Amino acid sequence: MECRVLSIQSHVVRGYVGNKSASFPLQVLGFEVDSINSVQFSNHTGYSHWKGQVLTADELHVLYEGIKLNNVHHYDYVLTGYTRDTSFLEMVVDIVQELKRANPNLVYVCDPVLGDHGSMYVPQNLYPVYKNKVVPVADIITPNQFEAELLTGKNISTEKDAIEVMDLLHAMGPDTVVITSSDLPSRLGDRFLVSLGSQRHVRPDGSRTTQRVRIEVPKVDAVFVGTGDLFAAMLLAWTHHYPNDLKTACEKTFSVMHHVIQRTISYAHELAGPGRRPSPPQLELRMVQSKADIEDPAIVTEATVIS
Repeated sequence: MECRVLSIQSHVVRGYVGNKSASFPLQVLGFEVDSINSVQFSNHTGYSHWKGQVLTADELHVLYEGIKLNNVHHYDYVLTGYTRDTSFLEMVVDIVQELKRANPNLVYVCDPVLGDHGSMYVPQNLYPVYKNKVVPVADIITPNQFEAELLTGKNISTEKDAIEVMDLLHAMGPDTVVITSSDLPSRLGDRFLVSLGSQRHVRPDGSRTTQRVRIEVPKVDAVFVGTGDLFAAMLLAWTHHYPNDLKTACEKTFSVMHHVIQRTISYAHELAGPGRRPSPPQLELRMVQSKADIEDPAIVTEATVIS
């Protein structure tokens, strides 16, 4: 039976960001994807110049109403990423809640894009909307350390802190939490960063159990745009295939990321030439060229079960 995803994310004409980072890999893995573009830009904002339009909450509502009028608003997943507007975000919540009433098994995957490395890069008034409205209706969230700390009000200095933060996020709503990157020291040395994941399950007798994993990820000395969108899409796909096995889902997800990033950085250095730092156009994700790795990734990143 086919799986249908509603992806509400940004769109760029050139490159792979937002819906383009999510739709292609999901389609490769057999998902039907309906995309609504929260913004439509010529290219991502890491370039020197960009032009385009931003979808308003009213325009989002009009598009959703059109889908509803034709009775084709039956989804298994909703996927969202970057937005800068509170009313747009609140409209997304309304849509998710309505779709969940129609399909109580719908899974909402949310990348709560707020900021990184101690600073926000969206307006501050989005924070309470994410905390009080978005996260409570989400089933899977993929914050970085800064976003996880912001949403819970608790700092992460140790792995124990991270587990407590993930438990606090569970208590807010989501059954699956993956902290995509952290400042915690890696057991493999300073060339690796630590990611952590936690997934709650309900046993047949009604009791709860939680699986937690740690993933050590090789660092790359480059700035990529669109990797967060790809990550959330891959976590959606692999948790669908392994709904009760976060370890395998994370290994598949992080391994796809590794293959795409390595292919991208190798190509970018080839274009830039010896001793030159690649430019934003040269660092556009090599998505189509990574099709085979998306479909069946060789596992290069292993997750360790920590509880």
